[in-house]
Amino acid sequence: MSPVTQQAELPQPAREEIRIEQVLAALGDPVRLLYVRELANAPAEGIACGVIPLPVTKSTRTHHLRILRNAGVITMRAEGTRRIACLRRDDLNASTPACSTEYWPHPTDPP
Repeated sequence: MSPVTQQAELPQPAREEIRIEQVLAALGDPVRLLYVRELANAPAEGIACGVIPLPVTKSTRTHHLRILRNAGVITMRAEGTRRIACLRRDDLNASTPACSTEYWPHPTDPP
């Protein structure tokens, strides 16, 4: 019998709590913007946080991901020892139309 993998979302703002100022501040850092651009091309169910290569240490990566999560740009869930990140497209489109992800790459777009 295989062990059951627990999935738990990490704390994040609700859709109505997402503020454009925080989203823009989070995306204002080149490392975080790189991460979000790569995540925009990932499958909708998300990817493990360490899969996207970043030019920073593990602790700095964690810091950047926390800022993105607290701003409402990404959602993260724990799957065992892994953290899975997903872009919050629907929430961003609904709460901050000026930052619409309509023009961001989608996983199904050709390269």
